[in-house]
Amino acid sequence: MKKVKEMLMRFGRMKYKKYIIVITLGVLLIGFVGEDSIRAHLSHQQRIAELEEEKEFYESECAYDLSQIHELQHNPRAVERIARERYFMKMDDEDVFILSDDEGVTTPKSKAYATVE
Repeated sequence: MKKVKEMLMRFGRMKYKKYIIVITLGVLLIGFVGEDSIRAHLSHQQRIAELEEEKEFYESECAYDLSQIHELQHNPRAVERIARERYFMKMDDEDVFILSDDEGVTTPKSKAYATVE
């Protein structure tokens, strides 16, 4: 307790104590309060990381869709395959049997489909 009193007495005798107090309060305010605080900076960095992950996901989806479009434009068998898989279309001389697993409709993006030929 004696050491604390000594420190306070020395601080009281300091010539520049008002400057030290102002600088300390300024650092605390800038560091923890407001839009430019450390806390806000960390939350912004976390949001940026989330958005970059989302961007990578959508870029991969776009690449997949572009490859599908390219395939559909240049391969007539691909159009037939899509028509058979998604819309259950068939030729005049064949029968189509749809087997359901009751887990939902399968889509080509899930890669869990089979072609009927």
